[in-house]
Amino acid sequence: MPTTLTTDRPRATTLFRPAAAVLGHQERRVLSAIGCGLRDDEIAAELAVPEDTVAEHLARILVKLGLRDRAAAIVHAFDCGLVVPGRGPRTRSAGPASLTIAARAPGPAPKVRISLLGPVRAWRDGRLIDLGHLRQQAVLAALALGAGRSLSQQQLLDEVWGMEPPVTNVVPVYVYRLRKALHDGAGPRTVIERGLRGYQLVPGAVDVDVAHLRELVTGIGKATRTGEPLEVVRLCAQALKLFHGEPLAGLPGPLAELERLRLIERRIAIVRRKVEWQLRLGQDAEAIDELFALTAAHPLDEPLAAMLMRALYRDGRQAEALTVFERARRRLADDLGVPPSRMLRRAHQMILRGDEAGLGLTPPAGAGIGTGP
Repeated sequence: MPTTLTTDRPRATTLFRPAAAVLGHQERRVLSAIGCGLRDDEIAAELAVPEDTVAEHLARILVKLGLRDRAAAIVHAFDCGLVVPGRGPRTRSAGPASLTIAARAPGPAPKVRISLLGPVRAWRDGRLIDLGHLRQQAVLAALALGAGRSLSQQQLLDEVWGMEPPVTNVVPVYVYRLRKALHDGAGPRTVIERGLRGYQLVPGAVDVDVAHLRELVTGIGKATRTGEPLEVVRLCAQALKLFHGEPLAGLPGPLAELERLRLIERRIAIVRRKVEWQLRLGQDAEAIDELFALTAAHPLDEPLAAMLMRALYRDGRQAEALTVFERARRRLADDLGVPPSRMLRRAHQMILRGDEAGLGLTPPAGAGIGTGP
């Protein structure tokens, strides 16, 4: 029967200890076999030792490495390089054939695409990957949002579970499953590595859409400062194409909740930037379509409503602009119990008076709009 040992030491606070530093030769071989998913009886047959001896080795391994159970030992075998996802164990000494598969020479890591700007999804070579249940996806999202930083098990617990941590230490198990899902089996490297400080995505092994968004926002800010309106609109359009619904849709945990709000605000800021320049360039129809879609998704956002009112008025659609104001006023009263803000009332009054200069529809040449979103 597989052996499990529970210790009193919390795994989340245990430092990563390489197996080679504390385990004997036979213990390393047992840990390699455990990492490959072999049962105690299978390991005993491969090593030509009694099954009880395998159980004793596993008990010592768990104590020496400060591991909680067999699942944690499997993850540790991957973390310390004894086992390579999809390739079996990595050993230097001779032993049974099934436990001495030679590792391939290190090569470029496989490219995996991860999308967080919508439901969390990942692709390998264009094929969608099954990432498991939502909490496991949240662990991957935390690593992807880490931008190359190492996250300890405790950080992952705090960010994914918050004040309601799991009863058992599931973080290593989730990482193990994600490694298997993301690896293509064609090379020795995995896309999630473990160091002294915790887990992180291997640099260069994964493309994350949030990282592309950051690059585009930097470009938008630069184009704005140098007065390149067409480039601003182009980069904004590229950034908005990265979104495929609500960011981190459905993911639980404090980190997902915070990042979801931040990314939604980022999207709104990019739309505003794009629409402002479209209006200045005379691209009224495109700007109005964008604003109608965004105000429908965010009906309580008064700056968006005011911007849509100005765009409609500029397009000769005064009645529709006034309708937008009435709709926003009723929604604010019904949902929040507050009147329209001074900004929204001012836009309404200027439309009634036909004050185009006050509505900002004739900006001075070369007018800027500040820094990037």
